[in-house]
This record gives sequence, C-alpha cells and structure tokens, in this order.
Amino acid sequence: MRSDLGYALELDAVDPLAAFRDEFIIPEVQGREQVYFLGNSLGLQPKKTSIYLHQVLDQWARFGVEGFFMGEDPWLQYHDHLLKPLAEIVGALPAELVVMNQLTVNLHLMMVSFYRPGGKRKKIICEARAFPSDQYMFETHLISLGLNPDEELIEVGPRDGETTIRLDDILSAIHAAGEELALVLWGGVNYYTGQVFDLESITQAGHAVGAKVGFDLAHAAGNIKLELHSWNIDFACWCSYKYLNAGPGAIGAAFIHERYHKDETLHRFAGWWGYEKESRFKMEKGFKPVQSAEGWQLSTPSPLLYALHRSSLVVFAAAGFDNCLVKAQKMAAYHRFLLDHLLTDQPGKFEILTPAESMARGCQVSLLVKQGGRTLFDQLTRQGIFADWREPNVIRVAPVPLYNRYEEIWRFVQVLGS
Repeated sequence: MRSDLGYALELDAVDPLAAFRDEFIIPEVQGREQVYFLGNSLGLQPKKTSIYLHQVLDQWARFGVEGFFMGEDPWLQYHDHLLKPLAEIVGALPAELVVMNQLTVNLHLMMVSFYRPGGKRKKIICEARAFPSDQYMFETHLISLGLNPDEELIEVGPRDGETTIRLDDILSAIHAAGEELALVLWGGVNYYTGQVFDLESITQAGHAVGAKVGFDLAHAAGNIKLELHSWNIDFACWCSYKYLNAGPGAIGAAFIHERYHKDETLHRFAGWWGYEKESRFKMEKGFKPVQSAEGWQLSTPSPLLYALHRSSLVVFAAAGFDNCLVKAQKMAAYHRFLLDHLLTDQPGKFEILTPAESMARGCQVSLLVKQGGRTLFDQLTRQGIFADWREPNVIRVAPVPLYNRYEEIWRFVQVLGS
C-alpha cells in the first residue's frame, strides 16, 4: 500500500462496486459532495426509495384498503419481497426472518419467548455499558418479572486499563454462571469501540451450559459476515436504518431459528398479524401462530416502511453482499494503514480503539482523541466530513462499501492529520 492520493484513486478506478455509489443520494453543501462516514448511525437514502414509496401511496390512492389484496404488489404479500435479500445478508433461512416493529420492541418480545427464569436458572450475561436502549430493556423487563436487575444481570466488560472485551472473559463468565445462566444476550459489534465479537463461540458456550443465546445486531447487520442459522443462534434482533439504509426510525427485524417455529410450549406475546394466514380473517378465538418467524408478528405492518426497506435491499441484492464484505475488508485495511502512518508522523495524538482484527471484519473505526477532541470533530465537520462524536473524547467513522470511496478515506486522514 501507499499513502499518496494517486494510490487511492487507483483503488477507486478498479473498484467493482464503484457504480453503486450512484444508487444513493450523497449530501451536498454548496454543490460539493460531503464525505459521509455515518453508515453506523444512519445510512444514506437510496435513489429508488421515492419510487417504491410512491408505488405504495399510489396503490392506497387507487384501491384504499383493497390495496392489501389488489394491484401489482398487494400489501398482504409485500413482506415476501424482503426475506430473500435479507436472509443472504444475515445468513438465515427466509422463514427464520420477520420484519417488524423496532429493535427494542423486538428484544422485549424475544425475552418473553427465550428468557424463562425458573429455579436457580435466572442469570443473564450481557455487555457492560451496552447501548442504553439495551440497558433499559434489561432493567424494566426484569423488574416486570419481579426480579432484581442488580442480582440477575452479569455484565462483562473490559479489564482495568483496557478498552475492549476479551473473548476469554466472556466465555469464562458463561462457564462460571453455569446452571444458573438462563440467557446470554450480547451485541454483535460494540457501538462505542467497533469491536466485532465471536458470535459462534459465544453461542456454543451458552448452549453448553444449557442457556439460550441471542444477539443485538444493530451494528452488525449489513456490516459483517453473519451465519445466524448455521451458528445455531436462538434469536437475534436488529434495526435497519444503519448499514441497511432503510431510513430514519426504519422498521426492524428479528431472526428466530427454525427449531422453534412449531414449538407449542414456547411463550410469546401474540397479535392477529402473527395468526396463521389461512384463517386469519375468520377472527376466531385461540391463537394459532404462523409456523415461521412471522408467527411473532403483532400488528398490521406498514407497507410504507416495507417499501423504504425494500429500496435498499434491491441495491444489496444487485451488488451481492459477499462483494460488499470483500470491499469493506479492503477499505478497512487501507484505512488502518493510513491511520498507522499518521500515528507514526504524529505519535500520541490519538489512539485507535477498534481492534485490528475487528477492522478487518467491520466498517467502524473509533478514534480516542487525547486532547481537543471536540474541536477536532468540529473542524472535520467544517471540512465536509460527516463523523460521529461520542463523549467524552471519541470520534467514530464508518466508511461503507456501497457508497464510499477510497479517496474519501484518504481525504479524511489528510484532514485529521492537518
């Protein structure tokens, strides 16, 4: 690798995904495209979004409520458009996926089914200082069951003087909890540091002591390689507005392994949209779930939100998610090379929090700025770079393969250095 601009331009010239940048609307200021490195917070809008959205609006205008059954894309089957491309992104069977609600709502619903404390098996293992939504979900869900979160939650964090969590410490905590452990509910990628976790090893360890294992994939879905089905994960939930580009407040999704789809002993909260499709409109008493992940649905979904999600998934399908992962890894390696080069020239100015192995798998890079971090962040913004500030002194950036260029990574490091 080289650190000159020419090398970045050479990489862009031979990038097989370069054309997909044109599928997105890039923010501009005074006619100049900005460097948007916030795929880890809110993905950019695909140009097809308005097309799919207006198709639903037009169908509503033409048919009213009959839009559920009439037109080129009846809303009753619209969910089916999302399953195959999403299954390829997260490594699942289409029947194991359901697009519904938002992330925290889905986590609560999965807790109903997969956290069934009884006897001495009550403990939950989670990340220390997980994203606040997860912390509040754990706290309130446990209290609703008459349990004390301070007693039942086992939080695993970094060792003293370290910023990331060692896999050995996670596995040791699972082993130590043993037959008291009911659930492991962990993140796929740490939102603060960008650390990518070994989901397969965590799942195997949890199952070995008889616990259920689920994941919050908010920062993982659309970002890293996932094999939810083959890794034997029990359940997972994620939002769709980050790397999946489905819009602000986009509809979320959940994975439930197929082995649970016909399990009549499993507890769940139910609604009529999860009722078996053949007899749903008979409005009969007695809940009969769809025998797939769709059986966890509650309310009538919004075809408008489905359309927003679909507009991004068609781009992923055209690009091929494996191709996205290849480019993401190349971009991460190049990004790391330039940052290391900058650290050689300006030692001690910042620290790369994201582990090197995580940068080889995920898009996010978190930089711990030693002095004047907020001022530096504001300067980056004025220079046309969209980054993310996290108190007290961390700048997060996430170049993504579908719409970012190598030249933008080079430009970011140049501005950072100056």
